[in-house]
Amino acid sequence: MKMNKDLDLTLRENKYSNKSTILLFIFTFLSLSLALVFNIKNIGNTDFYTYLAILAVVVLSTSLVSKLTKADNILVLIVNMLFTIGVSMIYRLNPSYGKRQLQFYLVGIALFFITFFILKAFKFWSKISIFYVVISVGLFVATLVFGTYLGGAKNWIVIKNFSFQPSEFIKVPLAFFVASFYARYNEIVSKPFGRYYMEFVILMFIGFLFLQKDLGTALIFFGLMILSQFVYEKDRFFIAFNIISMIIGSILAYFMFGHVRIRVATWLDPWTDINKTGYQITQALFATASGGLFGTGIGLGHPDYIPVAESDFIFSAITEEMGVFMGIAVILLFMILVYRAFKISLTQQDKFFSTLAFCIGVLFALQTFIILGGVLKVIPLTGVTLPFISQGGSSMLSGFILLGCLQYCATNIKYGDETNE
Repeated sequence: MKMNKDLDLTLRENKYSNKSTILLFIFTFLSLSLALVFNIKNIGNTDFYTYLAILAVVVLSTSLVSKLTKADNILVLIVNMLFTIGVSMIYRLNPSYGKRQLQFYLVGIALFFITFFILKAFKFWSKISIFYVVISVGLFVATLVFGTYLGGAKNWIVIKNFSFQPSEFIKVPLAFFVASFYARYNEIVSKPFGRYYMEFVILMFIGFLFLQKDLGTALIFFGLMILSQFVYEKDRFFIAFNIISMIIGSILAYFMFGHVRIRVATWLDPWTDINKTGYQITQALFATASGGLFGTGIGLGHPDYIPVAESDFIFSAITEEMGVFMGIAVILLFMILVYRAFKISLTQQDKFFSTLAFCIGVLFALQTFIILGGVLKVIPLTGVTLPFISQGGSSMLSGFILLGCLQYCATNIKYGDETNE
């Protein structure tokens, strides 16, 4: 018995030692990267030490996650690693954007804990599906009325110097809506037309996104609906119907929206108009190829040649100056994040939170695949961000809200030999 206790204590010590090593790596990598960037950009030492101190507090605060949430903090560690890679490159491209990204990150960490404790405080989340629909429709209507066209889509609300993207935040009530539907599946389908409830609501959301011409987010919503039905729905008719609907919708979008036709043409052959429509994607491909395995080094490449490199094409900037190995590391980190979400879903006994964890994992996976596929010219480019890496407050804050939800879903779950304190 004593040997078992000693072994368990050794496992715990090794686990926390490994996580401390990861935290040290995160902080060291960020310190060295920012030091190089601040030297290249000739930014004052005061700014450097100020923002380094903020990052030290925030990064090291992840050690409190397991104590405050009583769940594993590996999710926050993964996101911190993604963030350190992204913010270093954003600072290198545009220091003012880098400062804002740090501020959004601080707010995001606060929202992470707030979300966790709100979910813990109330227990009615599976019973208010209509509330999620009302919130989502309200945000869609506000976007249509007050929204501004950027990049061909009307998906931003701009108020003086403040702007945000409502569709990023709608992902949160969408995930909750799908989870509440399947948590009360038998009750809902027993009502007239109850089995069509989720189908109708999500297709209505996608209709709003078509009106806004925000087809990247529409694709994410479609993907979430199809994958959740594949896992939880007994009637396979819905899956076939939605796949056909997605194909028809894509064809309609091609003929209805000029910017979609341009993006498809650019995807098929960007070289014919390399100085105009094909300029962005070709520069991104040149950047990825020129970096090689280990990159040119921070400040020694030309990612600033890529339009909007700090947002849509930040992956190309990372692979140019940090190498293909860093690009592979980014992809692996996202794979681990999605894997953990699915593992939480399989382990969680509560149907609502199990489904919620699955939906969050799918949202992260789809968004990552769509933007990386577009940047690498695997699929036509769509205007979505790379979670936790791309510059942008809406994406960062909504991502941390979803992460807080996922952290709560992991509460009191044991993973093999791991024990949550």
